[in-house]
Amino acid sequence: MGEILVIGGGASGMAAAIMAARGGASVSILEHNDVLGKKILSTGNGRCNLTNLNLQPGHYRGDNPKFIRTFLKEFDVDSAFEFFSSIGIYTKCRGDYVYPLCDQAAAVREAFAMEVKRLGVQVRTNCHVEEIRKDKKGFLILCAGEMNPYRAVRVILSAGGQASEISGSDGSGYALAKRLGHSLSPVVPALVQLVSEKKCFRKLSGIRITAGISLFVNDKFIVNDYGEVQLTDYGVSGIPAFQVSRYAAKALQQKQKVCAELDFIPQISADALNFELRKRRRRSGKYTAAELLNTLFPSKLIPVLLTEAEIDIQVWAEKLSDEKIAKLAGICKCFQVPVTKTMPFSKAQICAGGVKTEELFPETMESKLVKGLYITGELLDVDGICGGYNLHFAWGSGIMAGNDAAGNVRHSIN
Repeated sequence: MGEILVIGGGASGMAAAIMAARGGASVSILEHNDVLGKKILSTGNGRCNLTNLNLQPGHYRGDNPKFIRTFLKEFDVDSAFEFFSSIGIYTKCRGDYVYPLCDQAAAVREAFAMEVKRLGVQVRTNCHVEEIRKDKKGFLILCAGEMNPYRAVRVILSAGGQASEISGSDGSGYALAKRLGHSLSPVVPALVQLVSEKKCFRKLSGIRITAGISLFVNDKFIVNDYGEVQLTDYGVSGIPAFQVSRYAAKALQQKQKVCAELDFIPQISADALNFELRKRRRRSGKYTAAELLNTLFPSKLIPVLLTEAEIDIQVWAEKLSDEKIAKLAGICKCFQVPVTKTMPFSKAQICAGGVKTEELFPETMESKLVKGLYITGELLDVDGICGGYNLHFAWGSGIMAGNDAAGNVRHSIN
């Protein structure tokens, strides 16, 4: 079918196919879905956050930090801009976040698909790869419902992870990599909501509040974040929850105890809040405890905070002891949320875990175990925080694989 076969026509797979074709190779894509780049449509809330101006190794997670440091030296933000320009995607920035000028993820998907077509890349959609076999001539690729296998000199495995509601995000690429000898770091949902069995969340659903979130595993602090938190009937959502979720999911997968602490008023310290509440108590007159918290917190949150502090909502504020005030301030600053699970893969933006990156060359994405096999994108044990980091890795890892695969094909022919 072609010298280079790309399995998966998402962000990483299309980037790989484009660069391999530009390198002079005959390239084909086998895509599980009915169109290329379906998952791109949902990125950046439909606007496609292409990359980020502030690319740092610390914005990525995985078991092998050295891999991502090398990757970012090879494919920085200028490399990304150069590639976008080459396929007609003009960009704009909101802070450090980079978006297409038109603010439409659909246009990005279309630009990639048009370049794939222009370069003469063969595309087979609705094609599910069941097995990849390595032999002396290269690779045989067997697909469901097809009698004849495909043959290729090089294979780029860009099948995507297990996240998203989009059909085809089934994690089948992990099994393909594993059967070829690669090992996996456990795969869990990431950039996903946190679920708690704490009953008060039924009363808090719909609240949006600027808050800090700190994650503890077995009572040990792991990570924190800050921003707009969304409280739901099942637990905690919003970008800060997403940012810490991969650590929660990893710990829960290992049967460890996970707790999130919410700081509902991060603008001031616990001592300053304690002082403010005592000052309000002195001047409040015949105000209730609930009225003591007025203007500080959303009205739906106030009775829950008082209940947590074991304070009757109707008690007069002037009757609250210093100890009760201090306890209330502490709960406002450190609201305990036992985390029982995350939402499932279908609700997650990405996965954490995947093919261990120690088994790849970071400059090319070629396997150290199977010559001529490349693995890219979400299949790898690399996950970034919100802000375009995961798409940057998808484009970049695909581009590096496509470049190297085409170069190796030319070298073998010559």
